[in-house]
Amino acid sequence: QVHLVESGGGLVQAGGSLRLSCAASGRTTSSHAMGWFRQAPGKEREFVAAITKNDISIYGTHYMKGRFTISRDNALNTVYLQMNSLKPEDTADYVCAADPRLSIMSAGRPTYWGRGTQVTVSS
Repeated sequence: QVHLVESGGGLVQAGGSLRLSCAASGRTTSSHAMGWFRQAPGKEREFVAAITKNDISIYGTHYMKGRFTISRDNALNTVYLQMNSLKPEDTADYVCAADPRLSIMSAGRPTYWGRGTQVTVSS
């Protein structure tokens, strides 16, 4: 079993930045791909980004790669999401996820999920 705990969400003005963190614990978490999804009220869950233990990263959309950066610290079993130039449309519940396979992460079907951290961007 893998346990994921997110932190770092909050309220920020448009144009501001936030860094989300997700700490993983449990069996063989260091070998798992880890990443982030987000879900805004009334919208479908959206893949944001994921990264492997070897720092291979993928992003959900082009605009996310330009403003969001995913990274990880394998020694701490922690993944980060640096979000810059935030916009009101980035407002969502950001959920950490993990899976042994990066492809499964990007397909939206990771095995393990966190509980989420709320990000609210005011205009």
